[in-house]
Amino acid sequence: MRNIIVVDCISSGTNYIEDIVNRGHKPVILELQSGEMNVDEYKQKMQSNYDRVGYDYDLVFEKDTYEGTVEMIRELDPLLIVAGSERGVILTSRLSNDLGLLGTPIENLDAMTLKDKMHERLAEEGLRHIRGKVVSSVDEAVEFYESESLNEVVIKPIYSFCSVGVRICLDKEEMIDSLKEIFNKNNAYGDANTELLVQERINGEEYIVNTTSCEGIPRLISMWKYEKIKTSEGAIVYDTIKSVKRLTLGEAEMVEYAYDVVQAIGIEHGPVHGEFRIDEKGPVLIEVNCRPAGLSMASEYLDMIFAQHDTDSILDSYLNPERFNEQRKQPYNPPGNGTVKLFIAPEDILAKSVPILNMTSNLNSYYDSTLHNINETELFVKTEDLNTTCGVVFLASNDPNAVNEDVEFLRSVEKNAFELILSDESVETDSINEEKIVDELRKIIKSVEKYGHGLIMTDQEIDDVNVLQITLENVYRLHGHFDYIIVNLNKSLIDMDDEHAVKLIIDLFSYIKIGGVVFIPKSTYDYLPGGRKGVEAIIKNSDFNIEVPPFGFKNAVIASKN
Repeated sequence: MRNIIVVDCISSGTNYIEDIVNRGHKPVILELQSGEMNVDEYKQKMQSNYDRVGYDYDLVFEKDTYEGTVEMIRELDPLLIVAGSERGVILTSRLSNDLGLLGTPIENLDAMTLKDKMHERLAEEGLRHIRGKVVSSVDEAVEFYESESLNEVVIKPIYSFCSVGVRICLDKEEMIDSLKEIFNKNNAYGDANTELLVQERINGEEYIVNTTSCEGIPRLISMWKYEKIKTSEGAIVYDTIKSVKRLTLGEAEMVEYAYDVVQAIGIEHGPVHGEFRIDEKGPVLIEVNCRPAGLSMASEYLDMIFAQHDTDSILDSYLNPERFNEQRKQPYNPPGNGTVKLFIAPEDILAKSVPILNMTSNLNSYYDSTLHNINETELFVKTEDLNTTCGVVFLASNDPNAVNEDVEFLRSVEKNAFELILSDESVETDSINEEKIVDELRKIIKSVEKYGHGLIMTDQEIDDVNVLQITLENVYRLHGHFDYIIVNLNKSLIDMDDEHAVKLIIDLFSYIKIGGVVFIPKSTYDYLPGGRKGVEAIIKNSDFNIEVPPFGFKNAVIASKN
């Protein structure tokens, strides 16, 4: 049993631990220093990653000096050192080089990590690259912009990740405003942005191509295609990332180009998580990241989609060249379909509950989510990049239609009833006009008598009606199924958090017969997250139909059970 070191073991890099154990070796996590981050917050973040690991590992810590760190690792006599994240790439490369372990020559490190240098390397090798210039002032950027006759440009830190600090600028004025903003911020590692890269913008479809190399020969692990949205401030935010199952026009050429990029960068062993665009001129590199794909994707999830996962395939490229070469000969034929939906917070939100937690399991292709219960009020900042995504849902199925339908549903909720995703519990609770509510309910009752045997779940007692009425406190008395239910809850919902309110509505649907009908009047949906559209989302999620209201029937949602 030999030690294998994982430097900065976070996100999908935590999958290395199981793969190392399964190969009969001992995983050792090398935790980096916190840098500019608050130490307590950093420790909490790291522990949240370690909590996902279900295997034993040793934990060591980066020393104050590189010399101290390399001597500590030398004493562990490692078989291999791998980077668990982008932040770990530099130290991984230096340690591997100084200890004589498999890796990529240290002279290629700048091309592996700096966004300007990787394109300089492509230019040297005669490959398509993006025009750009590193600037340290707005004046330098304007001079470059005008000398190159540019129109749209992209601004980004030279060394960063997760699209932190990336801005799309449609003209010179936007570029100047964005430069002023980003020069006053830090990059994703907490370092000051003293220099920024200004590049011409390449429009086109955007992809992720994940490869790993053995003795300088790359092979494809997986491909994803993703959609991003530009915010009103010019920030680039992720919407979905979708697995590529069958190649379409131009994608095979992109894979060829991706292999050329890997070799131009000088990768001899290990991964490249490459981001590419395809436009009318063909494929072009956006940037490379020499570590496993991120987003905390579980190995099982990736196996469902691609029949392999990054960290296992990467270890093959170091430790099992024979299996690597066998895999390289296999056709690209993923068995499943996967999409990652990333939620976009439209503004800063002090969330108190996550109602959609009670809905995701009803999605046909649901695998997992990063959304979690909130014990106390939690701040979610406005989404500006991948780092500030407010939640992720992982979808996978052999049926592509199931995945696509679930994605469209989640997009609809995000757009029309965001309070179902993150709720600040801010529903207005003005005094309830019980007399008005009862009058409206009488009209509904008269309209629905024809449906048969019914139930009214109500906070306001209604006299002189021949329908079973029950309060929320007595819901345990319910047995059997009804032809219709009228849900009139308001006082009961005021003191209930939105997460439990959504669960309550979903549970009430279980008392409806197939073909039965539910009526949810305004006196109820006003007190639920997302209001009327929120209730309609709950109905669709519960596999009920939203019915067309008859003429004259207003302020109530009608749903029928399939």
